Amino acid sequence: MANKIELQTLKLSQYAQLLESMKAAYENWNGSYWSIESIEKLLTIFPEGQFVVLVDDVVVGCALTLIIDYKKFGDNHTYKQITGGYTFKTHNPDGNILYGIEVFIHPEYRGLRLGRRLYDARKELCEKLNLESIIFGGRIPNYHKYVDSVSPREYIEKVKRKEIFDPVLSFQMSNDFHVKKLLKNYMPEDEESQENAVLLQWNNVYFTKSNTKTTVRLGLVQWQMRPYNDIEELFQQVEYFVDSVSAYQSDFALFPEYFNAPLLAKFNHLSEAEAMRKLAEFTPVIKAKFSELAMSYNVNIISGSMPMIENGTLNNIGFVCHRSGKIEQYKKIHVTPDEFKYWGLTGGNIVQSYDTDAGRIGVLICYDVEFPELGRKLAEDRIQILFVPFMTDTQNSYFRVRCCSQARAIENECYVAITGSVGNLPKVENMDIHYSQAAVFTPSDFSFPSNAIKSEASPNTEMLLIADVDLSLLDQLHTYGSVRNLKDRRKDLYNLAFEKK
Repeated sequence: MANKIELQTLKLSQYAQLLESMKAAYENWNGSYWSIESIEKLLTIFPEGQFVVLVDDVVVGCALTLIIDYKKFGDNHTYKQITGGYTFKTHNPDGNILYGIEVFIHPEYRGLRLGRRLYDARKELCEKLNLESIIFGGRIPNYHKYVDSVSPREYIEKVKRKEIFDPVLSFQMSNDFHVKKLLKNYMPEDEESQENAVLLQWNNVYFTKSNTKTTVRLGLVQWQMRPYNDIEELFQQVEYFVDSVSAYQSDFALFPEYFNAPLLAKFNHLSEAEAMRKLAEFTPVIKAKFSELAMSYNVNIISGSMPMIENGTLNNIGFVCHRSGKIEQYKKIHVTPDEFKYWGLTGGNIVQSYDTDAGRIGVLICYDVEFPELGRKLAEDRIQILFVPFMTDTQNSYFRVRCCSQARAIENECYVAITGSVGNLPKVENMDIHYSQAAVFTPSDFSFPSNAIKSEASPNTEMLLIADVDLSLLDQLHTYGSVRNLKDRRKDLYNLAFEKK
């Protein structure tokens, strides 16, 4: 029975007790133990990262760590590589990851939950140093008992499902570490694990990049379709809304799909397909104007969408116009049957995320949001906000976009902002009537509105919808949510693969 339990940073004078406990913990270990020279070096380069737990003033457990610039290694590495051939020259105080290189508890003291104290100390240090994650390669020491009946991957899955108990992996997963991948030949001297290891990660939900906002303001333009004599009149209305959004200190302004459709009126003498190609001639000028407005009004603009011809092909495209002056392009992937039939549009083939000064975003144009694979692909790129500019004529078509957007927010644990146009254009073919109710949707959990709707506009009314979203809530949801859709996907049964174009 323990009388006193204490957690401390390691001191070199404790080495003899450390070595004795380590030998007891690794009774069947064929590798070498930590030398006093190695411990001394760790204490020299990173003293606050080395922990011991004492029971009645005796060292019975230990956790050793380094700070690593993880992009230099990636997920495919060995223990020898991550430690710099056991020299620890890989330690980088300016790195982004707290990497665990050792943890053990003397077997006689394993019922006291001492390992949890060591892991909690690492988590507190990770948060204190504002590091992104804790990562390490974990042993699977019971695997040698099952090597003839299951593969390493099957073993990991069985441990996850609690069909097999592994003293290391089972404990790590119970402490909120999730499996990233299987590592082969991670530690060749580890015969119990058959030279396998499991790459595990715990994310610091309080991590913040410098100059990165956590609360982001969205400005959604619910656009009124009305006749314009020329493009300058259109730009006056665009600038009015950008000015208004900027006055509310918004980080983003979102315009609808085909907001420039009123300019089609002057091409009524042409066929629908020819008229759309004439409308595409305005796109370079509109692109330049949006970029100019983004910089002058200090707001990132999602330009909705418009037709554009590239290499003779007519696409439905839009632009992310950063307030820094940078411009990025997105395309509608799935064109609707009418877009193809009447206008001759072709779908794009690139799905990508965009890094902005107010978070990582994605854009799906109208019909695209009705295909869950695209939202999932963007979620795998770790987007925080999905923007959906749309154009719908009836309530039926609007609610397809709305309901699918709500589903994307919940299943991908992100915010989704949608907006379209209202009003009518009686002199423009296939643009007669419009229906919209702009909205911002959230995931569905305790930190968010109970109906998963952050804010919504009045239906079929020209207006701005301004809404604040807290990106830090998404980080907490990913790790501590009552359900975790991103983590709990059964990738052993199904996966999402996109062909690179």
